Amino acid sequence: MISRTDTILSVRELRTEFRGGRGNVRVLDDISFDVGRGRIVGLVGESGSGKSMTALSLMGLVPRPQGQVSAKSILLDGTDLATLSPDGMRRIRGNEISMVFQEPMTSLNPVRRIWDQVGEPLAVHHGLGRRAIRDRVLEMFELVGIPEPKARLEAYPHELSGGLRQRAMIAMGLICEPKLLIADEPTTALDVTTQSQILKLMLDLRDRVGTAIIMITHDLGIIAEMCDEVNVMYAGQIVEQADVFDLFERPSHPYTRGLLASIPKAGAARATKRMPSIPGMVPNLAKLPPGCRFGPRCGDAMPVCEQPPGLAGLGRGHVARCWLHASSPATCAEGAAS
Repeated sequence: MISRTDTILSVRELRTEFRGGRGNVRVLDDISFDVGRGRIVGLVGESGSGKSMTALSLMGLVPRPQGQVSAKSILLDGTDLATLSPDGMRRIRGNEISMVFQEPMTSLNPVRRIWDQVGEPLAVHHGLGRRAIRDRVLEMFELVGIPEPKARLEAYPHELSGGLRQRAMIAMGLICEPKLLIADEPTTALDVTTQSQILKLMLDLRDRVGTAIIMITHDLGIIAEMCDEVNVMYAGQIVEQADVFDLFERPSHPYTRGLLASIPKAGAARATKRMPSIPGMVPNLAKLPPGCRFGPRCGDAMPVCEQPPGLAGLGRGHVARCWLHASSPATCAEGAAS
């Protein structure tokens, strides 16, 4: 795993709750993981597993007062984001930590020209004038591979294709050269060719700029192609952490094995046969099952699964939240440090 000197982000015991008429609902429960400098770390899981909420919690974008975020620590290159005031977080967000949202058309202002929006972080965080911002945006458009970049500066979002809007969002995320970029489903709603181009772009930018990336996706193919380490999430918890090669070679949590088994394989089955799938649905976070949250869907469930499992160390930084491997509960922080 990552040594502490090479860690750009260290998250320990992150919890997010929402207040409701019937009490609080915890949507993230003791999330802990590390991101190394210049590394790509994946968050993978079904819809509703907590991937995007993790990103919003790290970015300080959970709506208040309904949402409450707490953590033992969220260290971004030594600065504890968990202790910052809203004003302090605004000085960090977009400058040292940025995010690319999954649908750029809903993230961009339809009545502002694209260069003005992409360059806004430079005005907010560095106080640059319009001419300097425009010149820097042009450089970023060239860097992210937008064709005819000078002509695109004056465009409005609706005048760009989905792939170009996504490239513009990546340019916005990188324009202040952040230490960490969070990419939340960056290829959603894009055609296969454009998806491949966007993923290659992010890899190239990681190599050229050196920014660390958190890649949020439900697609294990993207995880295999892009990531160095992986965090598998289920019902607001991390259930498995591993190096990407180790995860695919020896998946240890039944949920991870179910995800891998559901990947379509060419020639593996006739078209008339149903693809493998995980039975059941992700549980309602307001009505979680007792013990292991995956228990009602798990083919390996045992009586002990009625008690909450801890993260068990499996060697080489590989941990799994499962009684198949845990003789006694271990904290997530302990598992991540092993």
